[in-house]
Amino acid sequence: MSIFNGQRLTNDVLQLDFEGIRRGIYTDRYFENVRFLLSELSQKGYTYRNQAIGDIEVEAQWFTRRAPMAIVGGVDAVLEIFRHCVGYFDEEKNFVNKRDALEIEAVQDGVCVFYHGDPADVAPVIRVRGMYRYFGQLETVTLGLLSRISRMATNTYELLKASKGKPVLFFPARYDLYQTQAADGYGYHLGVQRYNMDHRASAPTFISTDAQGAWWGGKGGGTIPHALIASFLGDTVEAMLQFAAILPPATPRIALVDFENDVVSTSLAVTKAMFERYLALKQANDDSAERFKLNGVRVDTATNLRDKSVEPLGDPNLDLGVNPRMITTLRRALNNAWQSWDIPTAWQAEAEAYCQQIRIVATGGFSVEKIALFERLGVPVDVYGVGSSFLLNDSAHNTDFTTDLVRVKCDGQWIDIAKVGRRPNDNPDLALVR
Repeated sequence: MSIFNGQRLTNDVLQLDFEGIRRGIYTDRYFENVRFLLSELSQKGYTYRNQAIGDIEVEAQWFTRRAPMAIVGGVDAVLEIFRHCVGYFDEEKNFVNKRDALEIEAVQDGVCVFYHGDPADVAPVIRVRGMYRYFGQLETVTLGLLSRISRMATNTYELLKASKGKPVLFFPARYDLYQTQAADGYGYHLGVQRYNMDHRASAPTFISTDAQGAWWGGKGGGTIPHALIASFLGDTVEAMLQFAAILPPATPRIALVDFENDVVSTSLAVTKAMFERYLALKQANDDSAERFKLNGVRVDTATNLRDKSVEPLGDPNLDLGVNPRMITTLRRALNNAWQSWDIPTAWQAEAEAYCQQIRIVATGGFSVEKIALFERLGVPVDVYGVGSSFLLNDSAHNTDFTTDLVRVKCDGQWIDIAKVGRRPNDNPDLALVR
């Protein structure tokens, strides 16, 4: 259940492979070995210290140790797995569902959990009590879902903090398997919503594929690729004019302007050509004029190139790629572009507004650190496009989850039995799942 809408995701949306999960094809083999062992001991009536080990009841907790904070996602998916995959196969190979034999507590997707460096002091996001052989084999897939989606949500949140709420485009699809897109896009969606809630902001969501919005109803969008410009024989202006003429009006007109490594000249040429078409249609009272409203320009200069608009300062490594001086120069050029156009006086105010509303989208190598630098310097970027930084899971961004068994039930009493360095923990956000 998301804290933002109070609704749980179900498998009608999630499309999880319950049959494969039940049969253990996604499970670390040692968990399958344990399930087999405990099942055999149960059938044999084996006891140890007067306890029926095959039917041992345990308390397990799922938690992360990302410091100082993580935004939790994937709980709904895990609960659907518990709902459909807790149990065992009988002698006729029929699956016997034992979900009702478990007591499950969980937080909602979108909550924050905090960690301050002590592995004995964690905030569980899921707690389960019940017979271990019914659910132990689900540890691998449940941890994977929580880790992946929470990582995306938390990395999104950190990127938005760095951008001070400026839109952050979600472009990691090309860096991973296509099967991860729905879960990844959902994590991004959670991160944006959490940022907006905490900061009383209204940062929008921008995803690049429809699959990334499959769990929450988002639709993919974007600018144009370099391939389109190449298909027009390197003519960015003509590519944009045809794009504007043919694509539906709701599709943003954002020109990619680094093809010739001269973002200022290319941006000015596109802006002038688009405005001329826009003005001609406006003067003719043609509603299709809005098709030629240039919404933005995107700069994506490679990190080994210095754009022609950036004067070298001596160090050959200075000002490569998308950099503050380039963006500042580009913004100034766009704002003043209309002054050199030969247009009727009556249309000059509209021309000025046309130029000044063009947004600058910066992409290529952006991370939390680079975005924070741009914001600290007051660089006039309107939108950041981010790719692989969403996937970060190094020591500073590690959102991996762990499951610990922390109690066992002996003679009707719950006994603490966590391994050294761990212990049972509580979380006030945990609530019984009925």
